Amino acid sequence: MRLAEELVGILRSSKADGLVVAGDAKHPIVGTPPPLRPVVFAFFARVLEEGVPVDLVLGNHDVGIVPHLPREVGVHAAGGLLRDGVGIFHGHRWPSNPLLRARHLVSGHLHPGFRLAPTADDPAGKRRCWVRVELPPPPPVPRRRRRHAPLAARELVVLPAFHPLAGVESLNRQRPGRGRTFLYQRFLARGSPRAYLLDGTDLGPLPRPTATPRRSLGRSAASPAR
Repeated sequence: MRLAEELVGILRSSKADGLVVAGDAKHPIVGTPPPLRPVVFAFFARVLEEGVPVDLVLGNHDVGIVPHLPREVGVHAAGGLLRDGVGIFHGHRWPSNPLLRARHLVSGHLHPGFRLAPTADDPAGKRRCWVRVELPPPPPVPRRRRRHAPLAARELVVLPAFHPLAGVESLNRQRPGRGRTFLYQRFLARGSPRAYLLDGTDLGPLPRPTATPRRSLGRSAASPAR
């Protein structure tokens, strides 16, 4: 329950009047193992004891979690939740039309971090960070996405992971491991992303992410893609 108490402390210090979890409330992707079920329930029950409403936007790790939540938790599909004019979604699925019309978006999924020089306390040199992306006006909507509303947002904030098991993705690499997700292609690569440590330290602009190029069978690694 250490994480629950840490979260309760944040809610109290910030005088929050609600909590929205932007997905990945648990770590296992396929199902919710029996030993984890009472832990999930106890975590959310402890937060609810503070008297604040709690909402969960389902992430790709949240398969099978809903039956094991307290009934007071509001559950929302991966398309996201609109709260006070801010669209909150996880990031593994395209946001719903109401969110696309919002001026500000918040997502998770990437577990963003920044690789710094290793130290004795942090041998890997990976530090969790926030990412703020200023977005330009959207390009014409591709034919395959015309069922979706045009993207009106001018800002996206990507949340750092709260749980230590979620891992950290170093976004200041030229080709991060998750570079094929639409969050990179349609948001970070189009906009102006900037990273901040959890204490607010401005790490400066991130390099524009590029996905690892695909290689065709029978073509040498040195051959240029056409």
